[in-house]
Amino acid sequence: MIKAELAQIVHETHGGISYKESQQLVEFIIHTIKNSLIRGENVKLTGFGSLNVIQRKGRLGRNPQTGERMSLTPSRYVTFKPSNLLNF
Repeated sequence: MIKAELAQIVHETHGGISYKESQQLVEFIIHTIKNSLIRGENVKLTGFGSLNVIQRKGRLGRNPQTGERMSLTPSRYVTFKPSNLLNF
C-alpha cells in the first residue's frame, strides 16, 4: 500500500472530506510520526505495533574491500515490533 491508496481509503470511508483533505491528513500523520522518531521518541500505535528508536554506539569497524580499520560514528535506527493483535 502506498500513501495515495491510504488517502483514497480515508476519503472513501469519511465522505465528509475531500480527497485533497484526506491526502493532507495522511501526510500530516506521517510527518508527525517521523518528527517523533527524529526526536528519539518511540511511537506506539495500539493494535498495530511499535516503532522504536535504537541507539547504536560508535565502534571500530573494518572496510571490507581494503581491510583497513575505521571508526564508525554512533547512529540511530528504527525497529518495528508488530502488535500481538496482528495474526501473521
